[in-house]
Amino acid sequence: MPPMKKTEKKPTAKRLSRSENMRRITGKNTTPELIVRRLLFQQGFRYRLHRPELPGKPDIVFVSRRKVIFVHGCFWHAHSCRIAHQPRTNEGYWSPKLRRNQERDTRHLAALKAAGWKVLTIWECELKDVRSVERKLLRFLNNTKERRKG
Repeated sequence: MPPMKKTEKKPTAKRLSRSENMRRITGKNTTPELIVRRLLFQQGFRYRLHRPELPGKPDIVFVSRRKVIFVHGCFWHAHSCRIAHQPRTNEGYWSPKLRRNQERDTRHLAALKAAGWKVLTIWECELKDVRSVERKLLRFLNNTKERRKG
């Protein structure tokens, strides 16, 4: 094995476990998404999940209402809250990555709106106040004449 350059970092147990942790993170069925889905289901709303034919594969889709909901993690989508910190390690990777995520989100939002869909984004940090999110969801979904269970 050739000697390491001073700038190269030796893989440590901490670095390897962080890498393994990041690899386990998925884009579907996250805890914030499950909370929002539970709120909707309790209110009598039925929906489709992760429709691949729609731009951005929205987390929750109401086909007949032409409405979609994205549940974004604050870190991954670089929200402007305290949860969404900028990593200090490997900034050369993370800064462009998070910027690309935001640009992609903007493109998907524009494409959905151009196709006549209404879009709501729920941020992970908003779920600290579940009742507020529930009111936001009801306002968004009840702007149609379709009635939920009562």
